[in-house]
Amino acid sequence: MKTIIAETYLTQNRGAHTEGNIQPNVKISLLVAVSKSKNIAHCIIIRSEVVEGMCTQSEGMANIDIEGILKQLPNDGRVPKTKIVCTLGPASRSVEMTEKLLRAGMNVARFNFSHGTHDYHQETLNNLKTAMHNTGILCAVMLDTKGPEIRTGFLKDEKPIQLKEGQEITITTDYDIKGDQEMISMSYKKLPVHLKPGNTILCADGTISLTVLSCDPAAGTVRCRCENTAMLGERKNVNLPGVVVDLPTLTEKDKEDILQWGVPNKIDMIALSFVRKGSDLVNVRKVLGPHAKHIQLMSKVENQEGVMNFDEILRETDAFMVARGDLGMEIPVEKIFLAQKMMIYKCNLVGKPVVTATQMLESMIKSPRPTRAEATDVANAVLDGTDCVMLSGESAAGAYPELAVKIMARICIEAESSLDYGVIFKEMIRSTPLPMSPLESLASSAVRTANKAKAKLIVVLTRGGSTAKLVAKYRPAVPILSVVVPVLTTDSFDWTCSDETPARHSLIYRGLIPILAEGSAKATDAESTEVILEAALKSATQKGLCKPGDAVVALHRIGVASVIKICIVK
Repeated sequence: MKTIIAETYLTQNRGAHTEGNIQPNVKISLLVAVSKSKNIAHCIIIRSEVVEGMCTQSEGMANIDIEGILKQLPNDGRVPKTKIVCTLGPASRSVEMTEKLLRAGMNVARFNFSHGTHDYHQETLNNLKTAMHNTGILCAVMLDTKGPEIRTGFLKDEKPIQLKEGQEITITTDYDIKGDQEMISMSYKKLPVHLKPGNTILCADGTISLTVLSCDPAAGTVRCRCENTAMLGERKNVNLPGVVVDLPTLTEKDKEDILQWGVPNKIDMIALSFVRKGSDLVNVRKVLGPHAKHIQLMSKVENQEGVMNFDEILRETDAFMVARGDLGMEIPVEKIFLAQKMMIYKCNLVGKPVVTATQMLESMIKSPRPTRAEATDVANAVLDGTDCVMLSGESAAGAYPELAVKIMARICIEAESSLDYGVIFKEMIRSTPLPMSPLESLASSAVRTANKAKAKLIVVLTRGGSTAKLVAKYRPAVPILSVVVPVLTTDSFDWTCSDETPARHSLIYRGLIPILAEGSAKATDAESTEVILEAALKSATQKGLCKPGDAVVALHRIGVASVIKICIVK
């Protein structure tokens, strides 16, 4: 495994959208891992259209004036199009606090299985269900796997050891050995096989850096030099930048968490830690078996191998998370913004939802106000095109979980108000390959109609949610009310109604507001469709999404035909 800088010089000709202006050449570099096999080097090429897309969503910035900066948005109960994922933990797992988070803007509850027992998470989930019932607010459930990991071992007398810059230390793969200043253990048996002299080992969230001097596979040891002075405690996490490791995406613990807790509780999505290639997702779906069609898979790319294989991962995944924590130790810190923009842009192009995560409002774990850099980070993620922003420790263990959600929502609303949605729509149309599928053509036409008619809302009647999700891909300036019509089936003895899973799956798509229609045996008839549409407009009016006299674009089916029409709210 060899690490290089892949560089590409890109000329952006924005003439079609910027009145003929030619942008200067842009040089983009991204640290990637290159594996050489049969003299073929595999690397990431960032194409010109990717960088071009990075600029698109910021083009509306030229229209912002000083008055717009100083003017405060009215507190009129608006909710952001961007969705908010909250990690539930000790500070937020009570019914009372969970209700507050739902009212503040939480759309997805993340259950972090790196911590806690099944019983602990079950109690939290039961509290969430009670809170949803009390508030009438829908919330999706995300299971975040612990994933494969490498950790340092235990230490003699259970006391941290002092490592000094320049000192040499031996790492053994015998995890039974208790470490000291001369030798420590690590949990990865193939460490001496996969490491080479010159490789870097990062411990304890990157606070300790070791350089590999030599490897002895027979003895199961690696000799290293400490690059900085620091204290090392027991069982600290380990990163191996640029090294392809032989670890399964799903550990036995992960399988147990998913099959014994996630599946029985009908979770909505699984965030898979350390996804490295597309086949990882195929294997996870095999583990899920018949449950795979009800559970979305969200890939977390957290190392260089995953960045290398991003395109094939994107083809297989249902959703994506830009997990900047471990990724930030695998690629240089100055490259993280570029990886984030590339990943978000490519997800936007294929219409797959993307979550931006890690340290977004980190200081709010202790402070009632975020740092200015954090506020800007959240806003820039929205401008980049993220579907969701995520809170980790801020909501799980922070002192101000409710306030963190409220502030994040306000930042998202402000950032969304500065976007030029017309430019974004044109860029999305330009970047979508032809011919479009009939469904995508309808979805994009609904957004174009809403833009031309100055509609206040798009209403989509859907069963599985696919149509509404495609509408969301084209980033309309107005909210999308996704009316999930239950499917009624009968075996001649009993009627069965489909559940609300499609509605909850919509909660990670930017701009989508799912509501559930009442089940009807004649839901496909024109008369029944009109009844559902009328009820949807009434609900939208009550939610403040539109008012009498407003134009609303409706997209639905009548029999085998799909219809786009403009309705005037009564």
